[in-house]
This record gives sequence, C-alpha cells and structure tokens, in this order.
Amino acid sequence: MSREDTLRGTGDPLSVTVGDIRIGDGAPLVLIAGPCVVENKKMVLDSAARILRITRRCGIPFIFKSSYKKANRTSARSFSTIGIEEALAILAEVKQRYDIPILTDIHSVDEVAKAAEVADVLQIPAFLCRQTDLLQAAGRTGKVVNIKKGQFLAPADMKWAAEKVVLTGNRKVLLTERGTTFGYNNLVVDMRSLGIMRRTGFPVVLDATHSVQLPGGETTRSGGQPEFILPIARAGVAAGCDALFVETHPDPPRALSDAASQLKLDSLEELIKQVMAIDAVVKKTVKRSRP
Repeated sequence: MSREDTLRGTGDPLSVTVGDIRIGDGAPLVLIAGPCVVENKKMVLDSAARILRITRRCGIPFIFKSSYKKANRTSARSFSTIGIEEALAILAEVKQRYDIPILTDIHSVDEVAKAAEVADVLQIPAFLCRQTDLLQAAGRTGKVVNIKKGQFLAPADMKWAAEKVVLTGNRKVLLTERGTTFGYNNLVVDMRSLGIMRRTGFPVVLDATHSVQLPGGETTRSGGQPEFILPIARAGVAAGCDALFVETHPDPPRALSDAASQLKLDSLEELIKQVMAIDAVVKKTVKRSRP
C-alpha cells in the first residue's frame, strides 16, 4: 500500500462525520465557532445559545468551539484557565443542554483522555502540530482530530502530521489553515494552502480569526486586525474550504484571550449569510464540473 493509500484509505470519500454533521466531499459549509477560551459558565452558555439560534436561522451546521485552557500565551501573566475540570464540565453542559458537538484544544498527552470524554473533536494547536505523542494519543481516542497547520510549516508538510494520526487506525482528520509567519509579528494566509492540504485526502478548514492575529504584536500579548476577518472568511470559502472556524465573543475587547482577533458576536450572522452564499456558488460550480 502506498503512502497516499495509507493516508486516504482505499476508496474513502473526502469527508469526516462529527455526530450528524458531514464535513467535506461536497457537503454544505460547516461553521466551527465560539469564544476562544472558557472564561466563566454564564458567558459560555449564553454564547452557545446565541450562536445556535443564529446558525439555525441561517441553516448552517454548527460545532461549538472553546478551549478549556490556553497553554501558549505570549506572557506567563496572561489568563490561561479557570481550571481544566471546571472548564470541561461547562463544555459538557453546553453539549448536553444544546445537543451540539464540541471542539476543544488539547496540549499534552495527559489531557487527552479527559478532553475526549467531552469533546467530539480534539484540536491540535498550531504550535504543537508536529508533536508525535500528542497526535497519536488523540488518534487513539477514535475522535475526530483537527490539526492546525503550524505558522512555520508549508501546507504540503501537513501530510506527515495527518499520517501520525492515521497510523493509529483513525482516519478522521481535519486540517486547518490559520496563517503563516510573514516577517515579525505578522501572518499571511495563502489560499493555495487549502487546495494543497486537500491533496492529502482530508477535509480542510479555514481559521478566519487566528489568521488576523499579530503574534506578540502588543508586547505582552498578540494584537490583531479584526477588520480582515470577513474578507479572509469570504476568500477561504471561495477557495473551497469545507469548514470555517471563527472565534467569536459577545464583547471582544474584554475577552480574556485573543481580545484583538475575535469576531464580535453581533457580527456573526452577517458573516454567515455572506459565506453561505459564496459556498452555494462554489459547490454548484464544482458539481457541474465533475464528470
């Protein structure tokens, strides 16, 4: 069996299923959205309820995202977590109360089992995308594994990260573009990355909010250019991403993490409407062009 067959499987479609949601292989665009980190129970539950109402009105499949811990902050003084156990309990309540899938970051092998009890999708942060032990521990849970492309990696190199998960017997992999280091304190998104990563045989995600970060751009924390979230989201969907990742907060300037790059929750519905219209055109065009 060739390396490509190892990655893709024999005849497997280019899609991954999360609960009842299918990502890839021509399925409608999926939204992964939520606040960057679990700050407190009320904010997370209220945000999940609001996003769910919006996505139901718009008719877009929705996976809720929030991190129980942020382990890669610019400064040691930055907020990290309210406590892993408490944060995971809040995410479990979101899942039970609203019946929506959960995505959250994992940072070490020791955290994997606890996170897998709650999350439907385990996300590998960009800085950790080459960590073999972490990738394989995530793969062995049988959960969907979303691997964020490191800011330092070429998109074609993500096939090696995917392979580490696949070799555990788990082919449920998503690959996410979130910008590439472009000089100091800046990122650039090359939309070719989505097509290049898709050649590995897995659905691709465009992270429209981390892509506007200015890493370390405000001395003790990352800055951001949120005015570019919508154009980057539109471009990624036009380029054919299978899912769109958007961190959104009811009051971004007061957010405890990534305050400068989260989308204001009041703006989410307009973003969804625009990208869904683009996705419909893309999917219709692709369908017509298939033999």
